Amino acid sequence: MDNTEKTLILIKPDAVKNSQIGKILEMYEKNNFNILAMKMIWMNEKLAAKHYEEHIGKEFYTRLVDFMTSGRLVAAVLQGEDIINRVRKLHGCTDPSKAEAGTIRQLFATDKTHNVVHASDCPETANKEIHIFFSEAEIFDN
Repeated sequence: MDNTEKTLILIKPDAVKNSQIGKILEMYEKNNFNILAMKMIWMNEKLAAKHYEEHIGKEFYTRLVDFMTSGRLVAAVLQGEDIINRVRKLHGCTDPSKAEAGTIRQLFATDKTHNVVHASDCPETANKEIHIFFSEAEIFDN
């Protein structure tokens, strides 16, 4: 059974500011994740509200939006076998102090807000998030 999936990842403003884009992309490539689309953007409040709509009203929402709109970020679509679970495992725990050794967050993140990367958590969310950031014409199937 083919379990090829697509997922959205974001390399957040803290990683961009700290020149960690290349190191993070290298970790994806070493894990044989296919990059189908990628761009650098500056997230505005409207895009942040669309992406994080399930968090609107939560105590951390304003802090999250302030951070995500504070600088450039990289959005990408990755594809691979069981990609959603594999990317989330590579990213590590949202809290970098609890992340496993060798994960992206353990290596590069400073706290739960400044945790360098985002990844979709399930196929439905991945589909929604991919289409927030990319049109079909921007996604190249391998």
